[in-house]
Amino acid sequence: MLEKIKEIIEDQLNIEGVEITEDTRFKEDLDADSLDLFELVDAFQEEYGVEIPPEDLEQITTVGAIIKYLQDKGVEA
Repeated sequence: MLEKIKEIIEDQLNIEGVEITEDTRFKEDLDADSLDLFELVDAFQEEYGVEIPPEDLEQITTVGAIIKYLQDKGVEA
């Protein structure tokens, strides 16, 4: 799942060659602003068919957190 998440992040943020791990933070490490985060969430929802309510976004600050969130919602790796 990490590889697909990385592809989505690179595509949405127009970045290449940046090391993305489960510890990578969206705002601090990838300089994602609120619009970037909205677009990322939209892309994750579309790719995995999972709704991510706004109140859940506060806890999703790292790549690992989105992976765990999706897995908790029943998405398989």
